Amino acid sequence: MPVTTDRTSRNRAASRASRPFTLWREVLTAYAAPALMAGTAGLVNGQRDLAVAACTSIAGTSAVVAFLVGAWLRRGGRPRRWTVTTPRFALTAALVTTTAGAAALLGWFAAPWVPVHIPWVPVHTPVSVNPWLERLRIDLPVSAALATTIVTLRWRAATPALPGSSA
Repeated sequence: MPVTTDRTSRNRAASRASRPFTLWREVLTAYAAPALMAGTAGLVNGQRDLAVAACTSIAGTSAVVAFLVGAWLRRGGRPRRWTVTTPRFALTAALVTTTAGAAALLGWFAAPWVPVHIPWVPVHTPVSVNPWLERLRIDLPVSAALATTIVTLRWRAATPALPGSSA
């Protein structure tokens, strides 16, 4: 009986590299997935604020972060050398820490500007008072972390290693 070699890892790697990273699909998925999941949970549980947040702060943040991270990773079709040579999970951890931290700061500083319903305090923005606006401090960093993780891992799987790199 002839000796066969296991080629599953090479075939799997070749099939992953053949699927291109398409930014608009990633952004669409980053919006639709959390909007459907959190929106359905909000409707089933009768939490109107979760259903509203699902389509605004949760899914919107995911789509924006997916676009920004995906566009930064692609950088005109030529990846940066260090993003390809850095181990996948180290790259993902670094980008997640950066985007989630930035989103947490944005949510933290944006929350005081959310309008409050106190008659003698002037309203800072023309947006009406909604309970989902108070969720920004949680929604923004969690959505940013999830979107960054998914986009980075999918980009890395679709990006071939540079010649001469060990990754």
